[in-house]
Amino acid sequence: MAGRDPDPTRRGDRPVTSRRPGSRAPLGSRPARRTGPRGRTPERRTALERMAGRAWRVLAVAVAGYAGYLVVSRLILPVVAVFVALVITAVLRPPVDLLARRLPRSVSVLLTVLGSLALLAGLGLLVAMVVRAQAGQLGGQVRDGADRLEHWLEGPPVHARAGTLTDLRHRLGDLLSTHRRAVLSTAVTGAGWLVEVVAGAALAVFCAVFFTHSGDRMWGWATALLPARSAPTWRRAGHAAWRTFAGYTRGLFLVAGTNAVLVGVVLAVLGVPLAVPLAGLEFLAALVPLVGSPIALAVASLVALATRGPVTALLVLALIVVIGQLEGHVLHPLVMSWAVRLHPVAVALAVAVGATLGGVVGAAVAVPVLSVGWAVHQELRPPGANGPPRRRN
Repeated sequence: MAGRDPDPTRRGDRPVTSRRPGSRAPLGSRPARRTGPRGRTPERRTALERMAGRAWRVLAVAVAGYAGYLVVSRLILPVVAVFVALVITAVLRPPVDLLARRLPRSVSVLLTVLGSLALLAGLGLLVAMVVRAQAGQLGGQVRDGADRLEHWLEGPPVHARAGTLTDLRHRLGDLLSTHRRAVLSTAVTGAGWLVEVVAGAALAVFCAVFFTHSGDRMWGWATALLPARSAPTWRRAGHAAWRTFAGYTRGLFLVAGTNAVLVGVVLAVLGVPLAVPLAGLEFLAALVPLVGSPIALAVASLVALATRGPVTALLVLALIVVIGQLEGHVLHPLVMSWAVRLHPVAVALAVAVGATLGGVVGAAVAVPVLSVGWAVHQELRPPGANGPPRRRN
């Protein structure tokens, strides 16, 4: 008929296509844009809506973290015992794997644990023998050091009043005698705390034996309880977490041992008494990054001041600066290259937050927890998201 479009599939200049449900769109056609509430597309969401969505997620994570903190604070003994067991496992796993190449794994674990306990007992016996041998001389050295310090304070440039240290010693004695009951009560409380420490140490060793022997099978059994859809993700996260935690722990022990050897050698050369116990204190304190080593060396400076005089104490203070620079710029970057490297500001903030929430234990746990969390985030991040693809160790 005249006036009718001869091609009913055309409307103007654009072809009209009819599609059945489930069929693919023709090549070159533009898919329909999804719209959200009030007809807005995801690309046209305002910045406030995007910030609100992220704020809800951050709030949910914060609530979950606070709930976890409440649970951990109620179960502090088993949580710390498991953490110490993981540390022991990270240290003992390499020699166990080495022995397991020629011996059964059970025998390898037994020999490694017994050898480690024997080594710790030998070190404790060495410290006790050094303290016992130098205890008789220590009292006289402290008195001589106090007299030298008092004479130094009375001279230039301080010009302190004569008898200042003597008056201070008398006041300290009076203070201790006045608060003797409080001191005894604190000692009794410390005895109860010592029982908890012994129980936690026994639980940690017990768990470490099984973690070292069959930790992989235990983790496989735990992930098998999860839904099959999410089990591979948890396995990846667990492997990344253990790889980072083990590398960080071994590196930290190596750095702490190096610091302890340096401190012991320098204190022995300077003639400071109790060099071996002070080196052991440096090893334990260096397990808390950034703040532990300066505190231990400050104690060594006080011992040097009381026994050898102010010049030796100043030399030990100079040692604090040198070891701090060596640890921060040489040992940590060199030894911990296989673990996750965190910015010093992040480490300092983690130690501060951990110390605020959990005291000394929180300060020691904060950095490895942060390292593990960051490693899991890097492992599970999609390739190309927010930067270059992640690098596998």
